Amino acid sequence: MYIKSVTARVLLLATAWSALALVVIALVISALYAKSSERAFTDLLRAQLYNVINSITIGDDNSLAGNPQLGDLRFSQPETGWYWIVEPLGTFAATPLSSSSLGTSNIQVPSILNVPFNNRYERFYPATDAYGNHVLVAETEVVLDADGRAARFRVSGNLSVVDEDISGFTRNLYIALIVFGLGSLVVNGLAILFGLRPLDEARRALEKVRRGEVERLEGKFPREVQSLAVEMNALIDSNRRIVERARMQVGNLAHSLKTPIAVLLNESRLLERPQGELVRSQAEAMQGQVQSYLNRARIAAQRESLLARTEAEPVLERLVRVMRRLNSEREFQLEVSPPGLALAMEQQDVEETVGNLLENAARHASTTVWLSVHPAQGPEGAEAAKRSWVEIIVEDDGPGLEPHEIKEALKRGRRLDESKPGTGLGLSIVGEITREYQGAFELSRGERGGLRARLTLPGPAREIV
Repeated sequence: MYIKSVTARVLLLATAWSALALVVIALVISALYAKSSERAFTDLLRAQLYNVINSITIGDDNSLAGNPQLGDLRFSQPETGWYWIVEPLGTFAATPLSSSSLGTSNIQVPSILNVPFNNRYERFYPATDAYGNHVLVAETEVVLDADGRAARFRVSGNLSVVDEDISGFTRNLYIALIVFGLGSLVVNGLAILFGLRPLDEARRALEKVRRGEVERLEGKFPREVQSLAVEMNALIDSNRRIVERARMQVGNLAHSLKTPIAVLLNESRLLERPQGELVRSQAEAMQGQVQSYLNRARIAAQRESLLARTEAEPVLERLVRVMRRLNSEREFQLEVSPPGLALAMEQQDVEETVGNLLENAARHASTTVWLSVHPAQGPEGAEAAKRSWVEIIVEDDGPGLEPHEIKEALKRGRRLDESKPGTGLGLSIVGEITREYQGAFELSRGERGGLRARLTLPGPAREIV
């Protein structure tokens, strides 16, 4: 899964790392505390064991004597799992002694092979008493007198004490770590959001540039982002200079060719009809070709500019007013929905494409020309998905065209109706400008029977998410 947001990435990484760290800390602390509790429990049993050893002697009647006082009432309460036992070994035939908590029961002694003594001649092993208590037994063997008489000493403690202690500590530890983790998550989230806010501000500033609302990145940025803003502004300035230079060169070329072509057109009127018509048609074709390639050069120079933006409604309203004055016998209806639609195009390109379509529609309409503008679905592709798209439809109520006639009409210089004025270049110019902006242009028969021209043109860039 690819996460586009830097904030989401950092938050996710910080959360995952914090959760993993807290889990590891909880496990390590729990394990260390468990080992410490078990070691403390073993040390307690060892201390109690030696208290019993120090309390037992051999009496005058050759019996075991003594009454260990271990300071723990559990050794006197039955079925607690806390016992002490003293048993004679070898030929020493004395009566064993045990705590009152053991009663008449006993604890099985494992083989030395299974549980050997350590270097202190002690051994510890788990066992289960007659009451089902799981206990840990500390055992050693001690020689009690000079005659070599010895006894086995055992002290047991209930392991539930250790288990309860470890469980209580672990529970409290987990609660504390969960509270700490949630608090840390909130603090980390706020810190990350605050720390990355300048990037979000830079993104919004760049969006304003992409939408044509401003010409430069504006705002106060921290040192790490300021250099990026400076470079972006330098790039925008460089882009603007390139566009202006291209426009100037295109204008110079157009101006230098305009006069020679105009001279040819004027001279063609003075020539005899066959020769004059030939020169005039070729000069007009030359004029159309020059204008077409000049348009291509100009559009290519500024197509990728971040600053190309034209509000659709005022430009189209101005075109419609002009067409109404030039074609008073025709009715022109304009609809822009929703208001405020913009095109990522130069204004003169919008005027040339839509103006050509309106002129063509007015030339062939019976009474009415309709012009509508609304948002549209753009062409397929990742680049197209980065911006919005606008659909412009020009329709008339004239005779329309058949499918094979539409193909002919889109060819450069072809005129299907020679009785009406025109050069036959309008529709081809519309198609060329539209393609240069990576849009779409198509002709079809409209619902009202006339010709329907549909343009799909780029709008402002979408907001980056």
